Amino acid sequence: MRRRIETELLAWKEKSDEQRMPLLLNGARQVGKTWILRTFGAAHFENVAYVNLEANKAAASIFAEDLSPRHLVGYLESAIGERILPGKTLLVLDEIQSCERALTSLKYFCEEGQQYHVAAASSLLGVAMNRERYSVPVGKVETLALYPLDFEEYLWTRGRESLAQEIRSACDRLEPLPEGLHRLAVELYREYLVVGGMPACVNTLVREGSFLDVANVQAQILATLVADMAKYATASESVKIRACYQSIPAQLAKENRKFQYKVVRKGGSAAIFGESIEWLTLAGLVLKCQKVSQAWVPVSVHADLSSFKLYMGDTGLLLQLSGMPQQLVLSGLENQFQGALAENYVAQQLAAHGHALFYWASDNTAEVDFVLQKGTDMVAVEVKSGLNTRSRSLNVFSGKYHPAYAVRLSLKNFGHADNLRSIPLYAAFCL
Repeated sequence: MRRRIETELLAWKEKSDEQRMPLLLNGARQVGKTWILRTFGAAHFENVAYVNLEANKAAASIFAEDLSPRHLVGYLESAIGERILPGKTLLVLDEIQSCERALTSLKYFCEEGQQYHVAAASSLLGVAMNRERYSVPVGKVETLALYPLDFEEYLWTRGRESLAQEIRSACDRLEPLPEGLHRLAVELYREYLVVGGMPACVNTLVREGSFLDVANVQAQILATLVADMAKYATASESVKIRACYQSIPAQLAKENRKFQYKVVRKGGSAAIFGESIEWLTLAGLVLKCQKVSQAWVPVSVHADLSSFKLYMGDTGLLLQLSGMPQQLVLSGLENQFQGALAENYVAQQLAAHGHALFYWASDNTAEVDFVLQKGTDMVAVEVKSGLNTRSRSLNVFSGKYHPAYAVRLSLKNFGHADNLRSIPLYAAFCL
């Protein structure tokens, strides 16, 4: 499985001792953090010294007192039976959120142990920091985020590298793909909506070729995520977190997809469920898209903190949680949920490429699904799940803010007219 983050990991490895800081890799459960670090280490180092700080309590206890790299390296070598050599070993500290002292030790590796390559991974660091009131050593670590596979990575894993290249090339030129390739890309896009980008699900499809097997894996992943809610929150908090999470399909199925607390529970409010949404966001399980009523640079200062949409971190898990039949999506038959699914897909692609998520709404008369800030330019993005691409809201937005250009994502082929770029949904990773 090829992941885009490998390029960033290699750039980190190649930095000089003076420039390189310990690496902190964040991401939701089961997005492949451990796998990518161990695979990268095996490919680019003589050996990998792996420590799971949640499972290996003996190794975690080494961080209780002396945090000097010399002390830690010596004792960790003894605990895991693996040499840790400067420039030759990748030291992986997994589940670092479970050991605050290990997180603090990254500061000392930055200051006193620059010769070591140290990479930490965490699934629930934001949750742990918020709960335990401890923090990352700011300025002493390099932080990267890992998401589920985006559609381009999915194509790579499905052996469709050349198709991914053709899509990028067509997007750069804004010229249509040959019709046969376009139909193939649409078919694979629908497949991706069902499978999603969780590595275990993608591997299951590649290995077994069965969407039913994929659904079983998705159900297991959802069960694990629910278990985390109970493990990393109080009993009363976990009930509210679970209720918010399970309400997302219903939230997105509404014509107005703005998150409404009353959908979670009658009489619900921010006071009751606000912390639960924060937990889900910090855990990386949801993507929060903030409303802006003004689309000027910088867009973030115009955010309305009380109005937002919540998307699932993965379309496959959304489909599984919603109960939508797989065949309905794979067949391309029209259904009432397809708009929500397409919008969630686009949010997932944008987030994986580092875009902050905002949408624009004006007096409940017009709404644009996503607004991107690219340098000093604003870009409006409208999502259409099928071939019908009429959109009054995009025209209203363009007339008011004159964005650098507007993008309409749909099942139509590439094209452009004036300031409007028509881009197929499968090419959302190119934005």
